[in-house]
Amino acid sequence: MATERLALDVDGRTVSMSNPHRVYFSARGETKLDLANYYLSVGDGIVNALRHRPCMLHRFPDGVDGEKVHQKRLPNGAPPWVETVRVHFPRYNRDADELCVTHVADVVWAVQMSTVEFHPWNSRREDVESPDEWRIDLDPMPLATFADVQQTAGIVRELLGELGAVGYPKTSGGRGLHVYVRIHADHGFADVRRAAWAFAREVERRSDGGVDTTWWRKDRDPGSIFVDYNQNARDHTIASAYSVRGTPEGLVSAPVTWDEVPDVDPRDFSIATMPARYAEIGDLHADIDAHPYAIDELLEWADRDERDSDARPAEPE
Repeated sequence: MATERLALDVDGRTVSMSNPHRVYFSARGETKLDLANYYLSVGDGIVNALRHRPCMLHRFPDGVDGEKVHQKRLPNGAPPWVETVRVHFPRYNRDADELCVTHVADVVWAVQMSTVEFHPWNSRREDVESPDEWRIDLDPMPLATFADVQQTAGIVRELLGELGAVGYPKTSGGRGLHVYVRIHADHGFADVRRAAWAFAREVERRSDGGVDTTWWRKDRDPGSIFVDYNQNARDHTIASAYSVRGTPEGLVSAPVTWDEVPDVDPRDFSIATMPARYAEIGDLHADIDAHPYAIDELLEWADRDERDSDARPAEPE
């Protein structure tokens, strides 16, 4: 039997989609084509989140109930207009040409290649070794609730305000919450990670026991929130804003306002609900580039903590 194909015109670029009616999300039955249409509905937002960043793809060839493939190298068969950025992996002494999104058609083509999740680096191809994004990942331990995450987010918001940094929150698409801060691209990954570590320790101090920055998971309080500073290490990635997650419900890592955070329910954001929300409010992260923050004060905090308590951030895994 011949494979069903559909030609999609994406702002003047043609994406040939095979098996468009294959079910990808079992909870409601959304298809591969539904996934492509979702990304088209949030096109400006997903491109803003991914633009010029090396991007790892999480592919689900048989839908999200099947096997997940972590893809760093661009899949074969890309149209000539799909761009890449070469990154080096010292541990393996190898290079990889990763997807580098410049146009929403790149995203739709990745969907054609069974991509559901987009996991970009926190640096751009202009200088891959200099991050321009600090990522605050509020990761709940097994006995912590989303209410605990929301409470910790309040501390994060307050502390960022004291620093003069502008944070852009989003749901993770799971049980956690992410906050992104645009930073000046004048430090390497090690410094950005040290700054994130120092910030996490200050959140812990203010949390009255609700946050535990102990490095080894087995040693943490199971009811605590871990502020995962290691998400700022080189080649560590998390799902981008507007990325769908590989869940049967097609949940989305959704930008939210700070005022929404105390009452938000991450389960409200899916490929079924996000198009209407985006049409109404647009991209809540649209102006993130307009508010870069200098991490020098956080690096001073890191120096202080290392000097006063002999503490050190654990080595990245």
